[in-house]
Amino acid sequence: MTAETQKNSILIVDDHQIVRTGLKRLIESEPDLSVCCEAGNAQEALDHLENKKPDLMILDISLNGIDGIELTKSVTKRFPNVLILIFSMHDESLFAERCLHAGAHGYIMKQNETDKLIEAIHKILAGNIYLSEACQSQILKKVTRGEHLKEYSFMEKLSDREWIVFELIGKGYGTRQIAEKLSLGIKTIETHKEKIKKKLNLKNAAELAQKATFWTLPKTRGLEEEQA
Repeated sequence: MTAETQKNSILIVDDHQIVRTGLKRLIESEPDLSVCCEAGNAQEALDHLENKKPDLMILDISLNGIDGIELTKSVTKRFPNVLILIFSMHDESLFAERCLHAGAHGYIMKQNETDKLIEAIHKILAGNIYLSEACQSQILKKVTRGEHLKEYSFMEKLSDREWIVFELIGKGYGTRQIAEKLSLGIKTIETHKEKIKKKLNLKNAAELAQKATFWTLPKTRGLEEEQA
């Protein structure tokens, strides 16, 4: 068997060309890894999955149109043998569990060092799940406290896109900033905010901002829960 045939093929899905280029350079520096294709949106990714049949897909959550979590659900159903690593700027304390429930095999934040990404890829290709030590600890604590089902029920009230908007509100972004960040219209973001308020029984924008901030600051949330 040649070295070429031994390489694991990888599909990179990110709507920023510069990110894809950097990832490709990093991945192909590994002797056992090869980037077979790239995609800037969900439809391109699905086309490549059909034609190229990669071993693993590295996927960002924030994509135009269908977001990464929705795409993960679709890929899990249509291409069950494809491994999925979420590579995102979004806080793992809010999104990792949701992505695992959707069918992903690992979650790593873009702020991590490059060697952590390579570690995650190899671990998933070896048949394991990859999460940071902090995220693993957080999940185990919730399970031992019996809190995981309650929290996941709360998360399930919101759609994937609504949850992303909810997180950005918690980080202090205004409507226009969220619209620009997600490449959506201002009216669309306002609609998402109204739906979030209705689903979470919040009266106004102030209550929405307060709850979003609470859930986007896990260290503060954990301290308050222990003191309650």
